[in-house]
Amino acid sequence: MSTLLIVASSAMVVALILYSIGVFGEKISGTIQFKHLVFFVGGLIFDTIGTTLMNRIATQDGGSTFGLHQITGGAALVLMAFHLVWAIRVYNKGDEKAKHQFHKFSLGVWILWVISFVLGILLGIGVI
Repeated sequence: MSTLLIVASSAMVVALILYSIGVFGEKISGTIQFKHLVFFVGGLIFDTIGTTLMNRIATQDGGSTFGLHQITGGAALVLMAFHLVWAIRVYNKGDEKAKHQFHKFSLGVWILWVISFVLGILLGIGVI
């Protein structure tokens, strides 16, 4: 296993952990808090690093650059960025109703992200 693949995979696992803590921490608390924003930012940063490195590996190895994993992964990355911007807006606005309902969107984005994460693993080990 190449060093680049280890770093990319590690970045994706860190992204999964951080984003999961943010999403489920928000759900459990019932409202969005500053600490959740920090986890969302961390998840987005590490996902971007992992995605960039994985794309570099796929390009170097002549692998697929456009398939189901790339579509779901790209959509998840865009949604994570949108999710972060919206989370900051909801947090700063201070509307308690919006803060309490935000977790519904968070969970949907997280599910799409996890689907892409699992697809990447299955592709990587040759199941798909």
